[in-house]
Amino acid sequence: MVPTSKAERKAALDVASWMFNVVTSVGIIMVNKALMATYGFSFATTLTGLHFATTTVITVVLRWLGYVQPSHLPVPELLKFAFFANLSIVGMNVSLMWNSVGFYQIAKLCMIPVSCFLEVLFDKVRYSRDTKLSIVVVLLGVAVCTVTDVSVNAKGLIAAVIAVWSTALQQYYVHFLQRKYSLGSFNLLGHTAPAQAASLLLLGPFIDYLLTTKKVYAFDYNVISVFFITLSCLIAIGTNLSQFICIGRFTAVSFQVLGHMKTILVLFLGFFLFGREGLNLQVVLGMILAVAGMIWYGNASSKPGGKERRTPTDKSHKNRSLSDSEQLDEKV
Repeated sequence: MVPTSKAERKAALDVASWMFNVVTSVGIIMVNKALMATYGFSFATTLTGLHFATTTVITVVLRWLGYVQPSHLPVPELLKFAFFANLSIVGMNVSLMWNSVGFYQIAKLCMIPVSCFLEVLFDKVRYSRDTKLSIVVVLLGVAVCTVTDVSVNAKGLIAAVIAVWSTALQQYYVHFLQRKYSLGSFNLLGHTAPAQAASLLLLGPFIDYLLTTKKVYAFDYNVISVFFITLSCLIAIGTNLSQFICIGRFTAVSFQVLGHMKTILVLFLGFFLFGREGLNLQVVLGMILAVAGMIWYGNASSKPGGKERRTPTDKSHKNRSLSDSEQLDEKV
């Protein structure tokens, strides 16, 4: 059945955008896991640079074909975004290397309150009591599912703080730039992907060497590893685009809350496909709690006063700008 009303059409596009993000994100996790764990390609920063290089090529082709219209993004804004985005990538890699898996998961959970703080500080967003409580329930549920051992050291803590704040700033900035300059997801990606590709491909091999003591140029490339690298780059196009689409439509906080649904789905699919090892009452209860919190968040944040700007003019401006960017995404 084709959606008829504007609200139904928006809801359908929201669901499609989110499913696009889930499929590409889970897909790239599985491919990268095979690439790194099975074939030993442990150069995560360089691989991310290749992802953005591939994305750059696609955006150039689409612009040449006329699917993406020319747009403007000031160079200072582009440089700030690239700085936060690259710092996020490096910070996450270092945090995972220097911290236990438990503390790494705790740090990732902290992105939601940090994103909330940024929205309250810069966008004057007000959250209702139910919205705040639903976020707490989501955090508790995901923590119960994923957090096991928690150990921390000084350098690991510094890396985690940098990773959390830079990632939250990068995701907030995606929404901010789309709103301020009325940019569609492909337009913004067309501006940012080349800068990230160039910087990460330039610095990536050095950063990866510091993290792994291995040289990317000395890796034993064969047909299978090159196939998985290529497949990872192709899936990354969808992952990068879907992230920009989702943040543009949902805001950074909602994207983080919905993002934990992917964590639950990955756990569930892992148990379903690879056996019930590790599946216990604690994990099941955590899943139920997290899903309940996400449903609650969706209902609470969509109600009047659940999540709103304090200045009506800003809100109307946001809706107008987002409407422009959504139209551009739909055309693409």
